[in-house]
Amino acid sequence: MDGKRPLDRRAVLAGGLAGATVAVTGCSATRTAAPESSASATALARARPSTPAAAFARLVEGNQRWVSGDLHHPDRDPNRRQLVAQLQEPFGSILSCIDSRVPPELLFDTGLGDLYVMRTGGQTLGPVVTGSVEYGPMTSGTPLVVVLGHQRCGAVKAAYTALRDGTPLPGNLQAIALALKPAYEQAVRKGGTDPVETMTRAQVTLASTALRSNADLAPLVKKGALAVVGAYYSLDTGKVEVLDGAPS
Repeated sequence: MDGKRPLDRRAVLAGGLAGATVAVTGCSATRTAAPESSASATALARARPSTPAAAFARLVEGNQRWVSGDLHHPDRDPNRRQLVAQLQEPFGSILSCIDSRVPPELLFDTGLGDLYVMRTGGQTLGPVVTGSVEYGPMTSGTPLVVVLGHQRCGAVKAAYTALRDGTPLPGNLQAIALALKPAYEQAVRKGGTDPVETMTRAQVTLASTALRSNADLAPLVKKGALAVVGAYYSLDTGKVEVLDGAPS
């Protein structure tokens, strides 16, 4: 994914991937007229954020509601389901951990059709994951990507222990440990009383930096059409803390 790309790659992807996924529920990119219902009014009332700053502000507001318990549960009714059945235009892409306590749609108080979500152990990257992150910005103009790490990450802890002790994890879990090795090495160099938390934050920064400098995403970042934000979620408080890349 580091080679040169044709100038019209976004258009090619938009058409090609849409055609390949037209039979998959929620993956069609074919635009049709919105149903004549109150869903149209709902869509107008909550217009899709079109800039990185607006998308980021929407997520911040949602997380504030999650922390306080004043949840709106937006975009989660049958009208919304009908509205997005033929077309999805999420305003954000979230790469988070598989941890059951960190569901992005809940902790950002969003709903159906609002977010692309990729979840891997410890927010690890690889060609398929990176391609999945690229999908929104490159095919539907999604203006925001968030790499979201979290407190007490089990995947990071297991990888830290395995790398420290030189004891491989079973099965394909070892692939997660190897993907997290650069974050582990940063944590070892930095030291501190809680190396697992240090490693988690290092992984967020490494992943967000890698995506921000990605050959296909970097041009979008440079012209201000995309922001890649590194963030950290507290299990104790529910609050999301920005580590890097917040749009101004």
